[in-house]
Amino acid sequence: QVQLVESGGGLVQAGGSLRLSCAASGRTFVGAVMGWFRQAPGKEREFVAAISWSGGSIVYVDSVKGRFTISRENAKNTVYLQMNSLKPDDTAVYYCAAGWMIRYYTSDRNYDYWGQGTQVTVSS
Repeated sequence: QVQLVESGGGLVQAGGSLRLSCAASGRTFVGAVMGWFRQAPGKEREFVAAISWSGGSIVYVDSVKGRFTISRENAKNTVYLQMNSLKPDDTAVYYCAAGWMIRYYTSDRNYDYWGQGTQVTVSS
């Protein structure tokens, strides 16, 4: 059974930092693109960042560029999202996702597996 388990969410003041982790298990993730998405209350799920298996291809949504960094440790089947200079608008449930042979990293339809999400709340 494939599992993606996110951790690291919480409550932080504006300007603060959090590091999210997503541990994958249950099958080989060789070649997988790993992505982070988020969903705020009353809004649609939004792409945040994604990284290729090699780490050579990374994509961010414009609103987090320069503040968030995605990385991965393939030996641990783990992907990270370092979030700095957090803003109240970053408040959302953050989900990690995995997929293969993805051409468009930003579309959630291209991902095969999803985690349950971790809440990030940024207070002003």
